[in-house]
This record gives sequence, structure tokens and C-alpha cells, in this order.
Amino acid sequence: MQTPNPTRMNFTAPDLTQHPPRSPRVRLGGYALLPRMLDKCRATLAGKNGEYRYNCPLDQEILDFLGIDPGALQQEVATGKGDGELLAWIQAHAKHQRAAWEIAQWSAFQDTRGPEGDPEILGWFAETIGKLCPTRTDVRSYAELLDLDDYVSFGGRA
Repeated sequence: MQTPNPTRMNFTAPDLTQHPPRSPRVRLGGYALLPRMLDKCRATLAGKNGEYRYNCPLDQEILDFLGIDPGALQQEVATGKGDGELLAWIQAHAKHQRAAWEIAQWSAFQDTRGPEGDPEILGWFAETIGKLCPTRTDVRSYAELLDLDDYVSFGGRA
């Protein structure tokens, strides 16, 4: 019999007060953001989401790309399905059926997308990086910022 390991991640009900969700760059079915969103949804259902929010603006990026209702997805996640089963459900219920090349390009864009144009957003982005690690000048995308924030928030030194 195995002894429970408290540091081991429980993917059926991740405790996001103890560790971050998966990186926005991790893929499921080629989709960036999807594994992270599923982690936040599962944690929300388990009451262990901490400061992470399901159906936040980042989640809405992929929900809109797919044409999936966040409430319907949350109901499906609540059934306890694994990532592969949820991917199959998403592919069957997505209003926007996407070709592999569209998924790849959209996901690559999500990996590199950063603030553009709006001085208020640029200021917020720079300020957030400065609070996390004032010496970091290499963070350019939202995905990089989220990875940095997740790492620092759980004790990492940037």
C-alpha cells in the first residue's frame, strides 16, 4: 500500500491554495490554456481554488475560441471526467470546429501575446512584473507573466 504524498498533485480536485494550476503554455489537444482552465474549474468545484478564478478573462479566450458555454463545461467537469474525456466532450460540443493549423496558430499566439498599445495595460503589466521581480526584463507575454507569478506566489525566487 502506498503512503499518501501531500505534495503530490491531485488532478481530480487540485488544491490551488498549495500549488498553481498548470502553465498556460501546457497543451491538451493542441490547445494552450485548456489544462490550466480545467485545473481552475476542478479546484473551484472542490472549493480549493484559492485566488484562482474559473471563467476569468483568460479562460474566456479559449471558451470563445471554441464556442463553449462555461457553465456547461463546469457541469461536465463536475462529472469527474479526465482530461482526455473532457477534450472529447469539448470537441463534440464546440460551436467553432477548428482545424489543427488554426489550433496551433491560436495556441502559439496565446504563448506570445502580451500587452499592446493601451498605456494603462502596459503600466499594469510593468508594475506587476516589478512587484514579482524588479530585475526581470525578459517577461514579455501574459503566459510568461502568469508562469512567473505562479512560481513566485508559491515560494520560488525569480
